[in-house]
Amino acid sequence: MAGDVWYADTSFWAGASFVVFVGGVIATKAHKKIGDMLDERVEAIKTQIDEAKTLREEAENLLGEYQRKQRDAEKEAAEMLEHAKADAKIMLDEAKSDIKEMTARRARVAQDKIAQAEASAVKEVQKVAVDAAISAATSVLGEKLKGRSGSAIINEAIDQVGDKLH
Repeated sequence: MAGDVWYADTSFWAGASFVVFVGGVIATKAHKKIGDMLDERVEAIKTQIDEAKTLREEAENLLGEYQRKQRDAEKEAAEMLEHAKADAKIMLDEAKSDIKEMTARRARVAQDKIAQAEASAVKEVQKVAVDAAISAATSVLGEKLKGRSGSAIINEAIDQVGDKLH
């Protein structure tokens, strides 16, 4: 390479390009702009991380609140169910009591009707017996007491018996 000139060497040009590039960067203060851009990007990332942390905390708080509300709702539903069961038992007991009272009342009404029917039947039997007795007495006395005075006595006796029995 002795015959080669220095400007023909690619290593020289690569080194010279590097020096010019570094010099241009330093001269234009691009390294500060790049640093500032990187700092801005770091700050933006930090802000996003802080926002993400805040959002996560809010989400955890909401999750806790909804879990508490769910537990409260489940507890309230269980209490409502127990209350409904208690109310149903009370209503059932009241219905049983009402049925017993109604059955007893109907039994009393039926017994009263039976007693009335018995009393009516006894009166009817007494009336038939009285009528039969009067008829028999009329017939017997009519045979024994023939004549006008006998009829008057019989009619008077019949009227007295009828008044006493009715």
